[in-house]
Amino acid sequence: MAEVRLAGFGWRHAGRRAWALRGVDLRIGAGERVLLLGPSGAGKSTLLAALAGLLPEDSGERAGTVEVDGLEPRKARERVGIVFQDPQTQLVMARAGDDVAFGLENRGVPAEEIWHRVDAALDLVGFPYGRARDTSALSGGEQQRLALAGALALRPGLLLLDEPTANLDPAGADLVRAALSRATGSGGTTMVLVEHRVAEALPLVDRVVVLEPGGGVRADGPPERVFAEHGDRLAAEGVWVPGRPLPRRPPSGTPGEVVLTTTGVGYTYPGAPAPALSDVDLELRSGEALAVLGPNGAGKSTLALLLGGLAAPTRGRVAALGEPRPPHRWPARALTARIGSVFQDPENQFVTARVADELALGPRRLGRPAAEVSAMVDELLARLRLEKLAGANPYTLSGGEARRLSVATALATAPRVIVLDEPTFGQDRRTWSELLHLLADLRDQGHALAVVTHDAPLVAALHARRSWTCGG
Repeated sequence: MAEVRLAGFGWRHAGRRAWALRGVDLRIGAGERVLLLGPSGAGKSTLLAALAGLLPEDSGERAGTVEVDGLEPRKARERVGIVFQDPQTQLVMARAGDDVAFGLENRGVPAEEIWHRVDAALDLVGFPYGRARDTSALSGGEQQRLALAGALALRPGLLLLDEPTANLDPAGADLVRAALSRATGSGGTTMVLVEHRVAEALPLVDRVVVLEPGGGVRADGPPERVFAEHGDRLAAEGVWVPGRPLPRRPPSGTPGEVVLTTTGVGYTYPGAPAPALSDVDLELRSGEALAVLGPNGAGKSTLALLLGGLAAPTRGRVAALGEPRPPHRWPARALTARIGSVFQDPENQFVTARVADELALGPRRLGRPAAEVSAMVDELLARLRLEKLAGANPYTLSGGEARRLSVATALATAPRVIVLDEPTFGQDRRTWSELLHLLADLRDQGHALAVVTHDAPLVAALHARRSWTCGG
């Protein structure tokens, strides 16, 4: 079990004026299980990266000290396991079993022990395939389970988890929480968990630490006391305090004309032995929100690419907005103006070096007047609380900030159809509510929304029509 100490710790990313963290004094004892809370952008992911020794000196400015078992974190890396918000950043091998074994081999675990630990870790997280599964064929949720297996196989003294259930379906999230309970319940591992699903995470932890945006620790103690003393303020600032009702936005009118349809649509990835998606028939109308549901691996993100005109189906047909050609054959300019997409991995759609330029890019390419573009950028920056990040590089944003930017870029051209893949992933309560109202306003203005999501509260709040995707 590892012990953590921070004294006056702060970090400012290169190129930023504001500090991501500052003045953090914190001690986490060996074997403690801590839930780290705070609004999106409060520095939770940065703190985890600091504990993992993943903040190079040339990537920012540091203040104070941080230690793991009395060592500078880079010297204690063999004691630490971490699972990031984006599992793709830590999957390095082509086969699932090899990926879990990679860390064990690097740490010199005897060869005769490696595969036993690999199989045990895959079983612990409920990974649905064997060792030979191609990692490129996994859904985002399946990748997350594999990344967690890789961390648990190392049997770390300190386990750091950044939204480990965010991309998982409810059954998969339950499996991961059960795995974490078994892995940490015996007291053999110190755990620091960042998780927006607070109510579900509470049985895993014995302590809550709340970061103060801009500096320090606001609250620290048993969950019951922290929420009793600070719950109202925390909820107002965006923390997912259990027991607080969420807003709801029923439609203001009835759906209009059909604007997008799929007929017998399927897709098989090149070289894949089986289709990722088969025989999907659906229709989407103006002025409605359609929720695309289903377990991890069912092909929901693949369907989102087909609906957005970003991939051609290998079977069947997609038709949209009365055009004789399917969306994947439209010119880029026409597609940008009429169908907007939000990817599951936000960084896959960023192409500029500044947040404000990212928002302005689409409207500028469509020839919108400069004054109109500027007003639109200012409105979206304010509405999604990105004003202070207007000049930041999109690739330096936190997971929650990057998700908000990806949603904003899809909305910037006001397309008639908007396809969103997990739009509320990694958001605090306040931004979740703002995204809900933004999407509901678009729906009520006549836009058609197709929302791929595991977020049941969002589906209920939008009164979205449900479509179940069963995969191949």
